[in-house]
Amino acid sequence: LKFIFGPSAVPALDLVDQHSVTRVMSPSGRTAYQVLGSSGKLYTCYSSCHFCTCPAFGFTVLQKSESLLCKHILAVYLSQAMGACQELSVSEEQLTSILLAEEEDEG
Repeated sequence: LKFIFGPSAVPALDLVDQHSVTRVMSPSGRTAYQVLGSSGKLYTCYSSCHFCTCPAFGFTVLQKSESLLCKHILAVYLSQAMGACQELSVSEEQLTSILLAEEEDEG
């Protein structure tokens, strides 16, 4: 993993080991993932479009194209493969609030 994903591999595995990945699902089937980062901040990840709200994703992946993904997205993919995601069912309104809260934090 480290050969393919570089420096994100070990921190991502640490996040999986700490059960930091939660799959948030609404009744309509919409899903997002929340990852509790090593700094204690909660990041929202979308595996369907390969996106994370963390600053490292914006800088290293989007701006500089130095990496394929951040440790949070990799942790999501690893937890999915290992069946290690926490599961959280929420209402449509709650999921919308989670998604909008991320937008407000960025703006």
